Amino acid sequence: MKKLILTALAFCVFSANANIIYDKTGVDDKDFIYDEHQCIEMSQQVQKDHHSRGVLSSAAKGAAVGAAGSAIGGGSGSEGAKIGAGVGVVSGLLGGAKDRRNNEANYQAEKEKVVRNCMANRGYIILN
Repeated sequence: MKKLILTALAFCVFSANANIIYDKTGVDDKDFIYDEHQCIEMSQQVQKDHHSRGVLSSAAKGAAVGAAGSAIGGGSGSEGAKIGAGVGVVSGLLGGAKDRRNNEANYQAEKEKVVRNCMANRGYIILN
């Protein structure tokens, strides 16, 4: 039963930090798994950035900028504003999605950095 729990824990640890390569020469597997689990727990304290643009606000801002740009650029009245608004909505949606992807990538990188630092401080050799 103990072996099954350690195997399951090792799988969770491995999948959470698949990008970190350790030199485990002379390292007791039980100690390693315990230490890495503790470091992963600490990495859960990293805060996500919730300041990314929301879909609706991105689309609304994009529509307003697009409509204004079309009107200033000589678009014909409301038709120009509609076209500009449509272009603005699409660009606003794409910009919001990009922000969310960047925030998620930064969040994951920060968590991995915490695990790396924690394990290095415990004396493990990190190869990458």
